[in-house]
Amino acid sequence: MDLTPTERAQELRRQLGAFLHKRVLPAEIEWKAAMAELADPWQELPVIRELKAEAREAGLWNLFLPDAELGQGLSNLDYAPLAEQMGRSLIAPEVFNCNAPDTGNMEVLYHYGSEAQKAQWLKPLLAGEIRSAFCMTEPDVASSDATNMQATARIEGDEVVLNGRKWWSTGIGHPNCRVVIFMGLTDPEADRHQRHSMVLVPLDTPGVKVERMLTAMGMLDAPYGHGEVSFDEVRLPASAIIAGPGRGFEIAQGRLGPGRIHHCMRLIGLAELALELACKRALSRTAFGRPLAKLGGNAERIAQARIAIEQARLLVLKAAWCLDHKGVARSMSEISQIKVAVPSMAQDVVDMAMQLHGGAGLSEDLPLAAAWTAARALRLADGPDEVHRGLIARMELAKYRDA
Repeated sequence: MDLTPTERAQELRRQLGAFLHKRVLPAEIEWKAAMAELADPWQELPVIRELKAEAREAGLWNLFLPDAELGQGLSNLDYAPLAEQMGRSLIAPEVFNCNAPDTGNMEVLYHYGSEAQKAQWLKPLLAGEIRSAFCMTEPDVASSDATNMQATARIEGDEVVLNGRKWWSTGIGHPNCRVVIFMGLTDPEADRHQRHSMVLVPLDTPGVKVERMLTAMGMLDAPYGHGEVSFDEVRLPASAIIAGPGRGFEIAQGRLGPGRIHHCMRLIGLAELALELACKRALSRTAFGRPLAKLGGNAERIAQARIAIEQARLLVLKAAWCLDHKGVARSMSEISQIKVAVPSMAQDVVDMAMQLHGGAGLSEDLPLAAAWTAARALRLADGPDEVHRGLIARMELAKYRDA
């Protein structure tokens, strides 16, 4: 198992790092200040549009897509270090058109969409002209078991009719969000993994309503946001169904494999940022006549954070290699392992950094409170820890059950 990035990936990493430090990180300071002054935070500021144009011109665009014509043709293993770099910045994923849930939605359209669906939605998403959301989780059922889904995608002649309520629909608050992917129950009598369909829904379709924007640990996460969305007798042509009725779970598994690599590597970048801030704080602040680095076991905590980050990175790179060489179905354990390990690691590292910063660590003057919230949220998003641990255990026990 060779985890070394290709020369092309290493060069892109250097280019991305330079662009990030020269343009994105300084602009992020300006962006945060401007966002704080807005009465309506659901806006795309001009600085973001300028950075996106520069990134596209520099060839740092659609880096996640393994297609040399539409992106850079990188494998999951090659893309992983780039995602880690983007994780150091709140705005970087959007600047490089590599932000969730757009990346997952673009991959769905790329692999499963019809030519008409690609022309209508994939093309403008790849160009960064529009944004999208993914509507799967529901407020009234235990969504950790997706077969509980109550929302329906009912076939009526040459139409599909959608009904139900979704929430935690990330990206729905962005002013450029134009389409959502809705997952609903189509045939309750079919096999439990062939009952559901995914449907492309223009956000301005009659019957679609964003009921409210949710806060995550008190944060709105503007201008992206997480919304609760109702679908009331939403009628669309059956051609809006992705890959045909009953293929929702198949598509979901294909979508979530690479997405979990992306999330985890961005979290590793976030953990690296938190550790960097913690070290600088520990060396620059003095209490009781000594630097913080020499007080209260802080040196050991910093050492443990470094060990944990290195372990997590290697685990994610292994999962990326498995995904590239064995496919999603044969990499499920590795993907679930990183989904459990990395958010918890990042949460612990960020928490340590917050503690070293005292009250400042809880404020919006530093990125740590938002970073902690992001890590905590990802212990639930794309499946809670308990579901992934259950899958890992089943696959591990299966090795010995037959014997």
